[in-house]
Amino acid sequence: MSILNYLLILLLIATSCQSQTKKTDTDKLVGGSCEGCEAIFEFGNKKLTAIDTLPGFMRTNPKLKLTGTVFEKDGETPADNVMLYIYHTDRNGIYPSNGNEKGWAKRHGYIRGWVKTDKTGKYTFYTFRPAAYPNGMEPEHIHITIKEPDKNEYYIDAFVFNDDELLTQEKRNEQDNRGGSGIVKPISKNAMLTVNRDIILGLNIPNYE
Repeated sequence: MSILNYLLILLLIATSCQSQTKKTDTDKLVGGSCEGCEAIFEFGNKKLTAIDTLPGFMRTNPKLKLTGTVFEKDGETPADNVMLYIYHTDRNGIYPSNGNEKGWAKRHGYIRGWVKTDKTGKYTFYTFRPAAYPNGMEPEHIHITIKEPDKNEYYIDAFVFNDDELLTQEKRNEQDNRGGSGIVKPISKNAMLTVNRDIILGLNIPNYE
Protein backbone atom coordinates (compact mmCIF):
# COMPACT_ATOMS: atom_id res chain seq x y z
CA MET A 1 0.00 0.00 0.00
CA SER A 2 1.37 3.37 -1.00
CA ILE A 3 1.84 6.16 1.50
CA LEU A 4 -0.76 8.21 -0.40
CA ASN A 5 -3.40 5.49 -0.13
CA TYR A 6 -2.60 5.05 3.57
CA LEU A 7 -3.08 8.76 4.19
CA LEU A 8 -6.38 8.73 2.29
CA ILE A 9 -7.68 5.87 4.47
CA LEU A 10 -6.71 7.74 7.64
CA LEU A 11 -8.50 10.83 6.34
CA LEU A 12 -11.68 8.85 5.63
CA ILE A 13 -11.62 7.33 9.13
CA ALA A 14 -11.10 10.72 10.74
CA THR A 15 -13.92 12.24 8.68
CA SER A 16 -16.25 9.40 9.65
CA CYS A 17 -15.44 9.80 13.35
CA GLN A 18 -16.00 13.55 13.17
CA SER A 19 -19.35 12.99 11.49
CA GLN A 20 -20.47 10.59 14.22
CA THR A 21 -19.31 12.97 16.92
CA LYS A 22 -21.12 15.87 15.32
CA LYS A 23 -24.35 13.88 15.16
CA THR A 24 -24.10 13.01 18.85
CA ASP A 25 -23.18 16.54 19.85
CA THR A 26 -26.21 17.99 18.08
CA ASP A 27 -28.73 15.61 19.64
CA LYS A 28 -31.29 17.67 21.52
CA LEU A 29 -32.66 16.87 24.94
CA VAL A 30 -36.37 16.57 25.55
CA GLY A 31 -37.46 19.90 27.02
CA GLY A 32 -34.23 21.68 26.16
CA SER A 33 -31.68 22.81 28.72
CA CYS A 34 -32.68 22.48 32.35
CA GLU A 35 -30.34 23.81 35.01
CA GLY A 36 -30.75 21.90 38.25
CA CYS A 37 -33.12 19.28 36.88
CA GLU A 38 -30.68 16.55 37.91
CA ALA A 39 -31.75 17.27 41.48
CA ILE A 40 -34.60 14.87 40.79
CA PHE A 41 -32.10 12.07 41.46
CA GLU A 42 -31.05 13.38 44.89
CA PHE A 43 -33.60 11.42 46.91
CA GLY A 44 -30.91 9.13 48.32
CA ASN A 45 -32.18 5.90 49.86
CA LYS A 46 -35.75 7.14 50.07
CA LYS A 47 -38.32 4.71 48.72
CA LEU A 48 -40.49 6.71 46.36
CA THR A 49 -44.27 6.33 46.43
CA ALA A 50 -47.13 8.39 45.04
CA ILE A 51 -47.27 10.49 48.23
CA ASP A 52 -44.62 12.61 49.95
CA THR A 53 -44.61 15.05 52.85
CA LEU A 54 -42.13 17.91 52.68
CA PRO A 55 -40.17 19.24 55.67
CA GLY A 56 -42.06 21.88 57.63
CA PHE A 57 -45.53 20.67 56.71
CA MET A 58 -46.66 19.96 60.28
CA ARG A 59 -45.42 23.22 61.81
CA THR A 60 -46.09 25.70 59.00
CA ASN A 61 -49.29 27.36 57.81
CA PRO A 62 -51.05 27.63 55.50
CA LYS A 63 -50.76 23.92 54.90
CA LEU A 64 -51.00 22.86 51.28
CA LYS A 65 -51.92 19.67 49.45
CA LEU A 66 -50.80 19.39 45.83
CA THR A 67 -52.47 16.55 44.02
CA GLY A 68 -53.51 15.38 40.57
CA THR A 69 -53.01 12.79 37.87
CA VAL A 70 -50.16 12.44 35.40
CA PHE A 71 -51.39 11.40 31.96
CA GLU A 72 -49.62 10.11 28.88
CA LYS A 73 -49.43 12.39 25.85
CA ASP A 74 -52.96 11.39 24.80
CA GLY A 75 -54.29 13.19 27.89
CA GLU A 76 -56.35 10.14 28.89
CA THR A 77 -54.06 7.25 29.85
CA PRO A 78 -52.68 7.43 33.43
CA ALA A 79 -48.88 7.44 33.38
CA ASP A 80 -47.12 4.89 35.60
CA ASN A 81 -43.63 5.09 37.06
CA VAL A 82 -43.13 8.82 36.48
CA MET A 83 -40.98 10.73 38.98
CA LEU A 84 -41.90 14.24 40.13
CA TYR A 85 -39.61 16.53 42.09
CA ILE A 86 -40.68 19.82 43.67
CA TYR A 87 -39.03 22.51 45.75
CA HIS A 88 -40.03 25.95 46.98
CA THR A 89 -39.29 28.81 49.35
CA ASP A 90 -40.23 29.09 53.00
CA ARG A 91 -42.66 31.67 54.44
CA ASN A 92 -39.91 34.30 54.22
CA GLY A 93 -39.48 33.79 50.50
CA ILE A 94 -36.06 32.15 50.68
CA TYR A 95 -34.79 28.64 50.00
CA PRO A 96 -33.69 27.69 53.52
CA SER A 97 -30.71 25.49 54.34
CA ASN A 98 -29.38 23.71 57.39
CA GLY A 99 -25.79 24.41 56.39
CA ASN A 100 -24.80 20.86 55.51
CA GLU A 101 -26.57 20.54 52.17
CA LYS A 102 -24.96 18.82 49.22
CA GLY A 103 -25.62 18.92 45.51
CA TRP A 104 -28.51 21.06 44.35
CA ALA A 105 -29.88 21.32 47.88
CA LYS A 106 -27.35 24.13 48.33
CA ARG A 107 -29.52 26.22 46.00
CA HIS A 108 -32.92 24.56 46.24
CA GLY A 109 -32.89 24.37 50.04
CA TYR A 110 -34.34 21.53 52.08
CA ILE A 111 -38.03 22.13 51.37
CA ARG A 112 -38.30 19.63 48.57
CA GLY A 113 -39.90 16.30 47.83
CA TRP A 114 -40.12 13.39 45.42
CA VAL A 115 -42.89 11.05 44.32
CA LYS A 116 -43.33 8.31 41.74
CA THR A 117 -46.70 7.61 40.19
CA ASP A 118 -48.35 4.21 40.24
CA LYS A 119 -50.67 2.69 37.65
CA THR A 120 -53.36 5.25 38.49
CA GLY A 121 -51.02 8.13 37.62
CA LYS A 122 -51.89 9.87 40.90
CA TYR A 123 -49.49 12.02 42.87
CA THR A 124 -49.77 13.98 46.13
CA PHE A 125 -47.42 16.33 47.97
CA TYR A 126 -48.15 17.66 51.47
CA THR A 127 -46.33 20.91 52.10
CA PHE A 128 -47.18 24.55 52.83
CA ARG A 129 -47.79 27.58 50.70
CA PRO A 130 -44.53 29.35 49.87
CA ALA A 131 -43.95 33.07 50.01
CA ALA A 132 -42.82 35.24 47.11
CA TYR A 133 -39.19 36.30 46.89
CA PRO A 134 -38.41 39.22 49.22
CA ASN A 135 -37.93 41.56 46.25
CA GLY A 136 -41.55 40.99 45.23
CA MET A 137 -40.58 40.51 41.59
CA GLU A 138 -42.02 37.03 41.14
CA PRO A 139 -45.32 35.48 42.27
CA GLU A 140 -45.38 32.61 44.75
CA HIS A 141 -44.36 29.44 42.95
CA ILE A 142 -43.35 25.82 43.34
CA HIS A 143 -40.79 24.41 40.93
CA ILE A 144 -41.46 20.99 39.44
CA THR A 145 -39.32 18.57 37.41
CA ILE A 146 -40.50 15.43 35.58
CA LYS A 147 -38.61 12.20 34.82
CA GLU A 148 -40.25 9.62 32.60
CA PRO A 149 -38.77 6.10 32.46
CA ASP A 150 -37.54 6.43 28.86
CA LYS A 151 -36.66 10.12 28.67
CA ASN A 152 -34.33 12.63 30.26
CA GLU A 153 -35.58 14.82 33.09
CA TYR A 154 -37.22 18.14 32.16
CA TYR A 155 -39.11 20.96 33.85
CA ILE A 156 -42.74 21.92 33.42
CA ASP A 157 -44.48 25.15 34.38
CA ALA A 158 -44.19 25.90 38.08
CA PHE A 159 -47.26 25.86 40.28
CA VAL A 160 -48.51 29.43 40.68
CA PHE A 161 -51.61 30.55 42.53
CA ASN A 162 -54.61 32.14 40.87
CA ASP A 163 -55.32 34.34 43.91
CA ASP A 164 -51.76 35.71 44.15
CA GLU A 165 -51.73 39.48 43.61
CA LEU A 166 -48.26 39.20 42.08
CA LEU A 167 -49.63 36.92 39.36
CA THR A 168 -50.45 39.80 37.07
CA GLN A 169 -51.97 39.46 33.63
CA GLU A 170 -48.53 39.99 32.18
CA LYS A 171 -47.18 37.09 34.23
CA ARG A 172 -50.13 34.93 33.20
CA ASN A 173 -49.40 35.65 29.55
CA GLU A 174 -45.79 34.56 30.05
CA GLN A 175 -46.81 31.02 31.01
CA ASP A 176 -45.60 28.35 28.57
CA ASN A 177 -48.12 25.74 29.73
CA ARG A 178 -45.47 23.03 29.69
CA GLY A 179 -47.30 19.90 30.81
CA GLY A 180 -50.46 21.98 30.97
CA SER A 181 -51.30 25.12 32.90
CA GLY A 182 -49.47 25.60 36.18
CA ILE A 183 -51.99 28.17 37.43
CA VAL A 184 -53.86 26.49 40.26
CA LYS A 185 -56.83 27.53 42.36
CA PRO A 186 -56.37 26.80 46.08
CA ILE A 187 -59.46 25.59 47.89
CA SER A 188 -59.59 25.81 51.68
CA LYS A 189 -60.93 22.72 53.42
CA ASN A 190 -60.26 21.21 56.85
CA ALA A 191 -57.60 23.79 57.73
CA MET A 192 -55.67 23.05 54.55
CA LEU A 193 -55.39 24.50 51.07
CA THR A 194 -55.85 21.94 48.31
CA VAL A 195 -54.95 22.40 44.68
CA ASN A 196 -55.48 19.93 41.87
CA ARG A 197 -53.29 19.91 38.81
CA ASP A 198 -53.35 17.22 36.15
CA ILE A 199 -50.18 16.92 34.05
CA ILE A 200 -50.00 15.78 30.43
CA LEU A 201 -46.61 14.39 29.51
CA GLY A 202 -45.03 16.04 26.49
CA LEU A 203 -47.59 18.82 26.19
CA ASN A 204 -45.77 21.94 24.94
CA ILE A 205 -42.42 20.25 25.63
CA PRO A 206 -39.77 20.91 22.95
CA ASN A 207 -38.32 17.89 21.11
CA TYR A 208 -40.87 15.55 22.63
CA GLU A 209 -41.84 12.51 20.56
